Amino acid sequence: MSLHRVVALLNPPQAPFELACATEVFGTVPQGERPRYSFRNCAEHPGPLQTTAGYAILVDAGLEALEQADTVVVPGWQPAGAPAPPAVTAALQDAHRRGARIVAICTGAFVLAQAGLLDGRRATTHWRDTARLAAAFPEVRVDQDVLFVDHGDVATSAGTGAGIDLCLHLVRSDHGAAYAAQIARNMVLPPHREGSQLQYAAQPAPARADESLAPVLEWAASRLDTRLTLAGLAERAGVSERTLARRFAEQLGTSPGRWLLAQRIDAARVLLEQTDLPVEAIAARVGLTSAVNLRRRFRAHLGTTPGAYRRTFSQV
Repeated sequence: MSLHRVVALLNPPQAPFELACATEVFGTVPQGERPRYSFRNCAEHPGPLQTTAGYAILVDAGLEALEQADTVVVPGWQPAGAPAPPAVTAALQDAHRRGARIVAICTGAFVLAQAGLLDGRRATTHWRDTARLAAAFPEVRVDQDVLFVDHGDVATSAGTGAGIDLCLHLVRSDHGAAYAAQIARNMVLPPHREGSQLQYAAQPAPARADESLAPVLEWAASRLDTRLTLAGLAERAGVSERTLARRFAEQLGTSPGRWLLAQRIDAARVLLEQTDLPVEAIAARVGLTSAVNLRRRFRAHLGTTPGAYRRTFSQV
């Protein structure tokens, strides 16, 4: 199987963390797995490229590298909203036109907007820059309340760490939930986060140790095959249902029901990939009760059926 070629388009001063998000997800192979991606960097002017951390990195490829890319990543752009050189926007347009997936992390969304790739589409960027993006590009539907937006051919993420969320999401789309979970495990991160970026923008007071949802989340995740209700979760947490819902909103940016459904769908994805269990049995194991319900949830959340998902990602 040929490798999916990922090329990161850099620009001085390059933010190292945003670049590292893409490098770690696409450029590292989990132990015991075969490589799925190749990863390289490029810039308009190859050679030493200054970073925001005060050191330079050596970039050995120019914009011609984008001509062979299957995915192009723009890992931030400093300062946010600074004009991209015409050669850069033209190279992105050419790559998109021939079918490459174009991905922006954080302020990289401004470059995609300058290239016209976000016209008439939803997009996001760091919460502190969403108003600036919306004002500069009124034809872009800026969504400040999400971690990422993926249109298939073009994708954007919120600030910094949300770049990891987007990259892991793309791996799940390319190679399934189990492989993405391996990468996340190597990074000591959850396979995906729930909620929106506004929970971070609001800067809530840190939860006290006795208010953390971690114990009840771990308890629920180990019992997906049982009937889990809001009342049961609240009882386990030792709080009222209203208090539990408030803590979910504050700490995860979602509701208990949506969090639980996401866990069940993810568990079903892994079983479809790694076992030959019938769909009915998988539905029972993850608490979705029936094959009909599992198919309905898959169609609503993933746009496909369990059978089609298994044919695409089965490792059995």
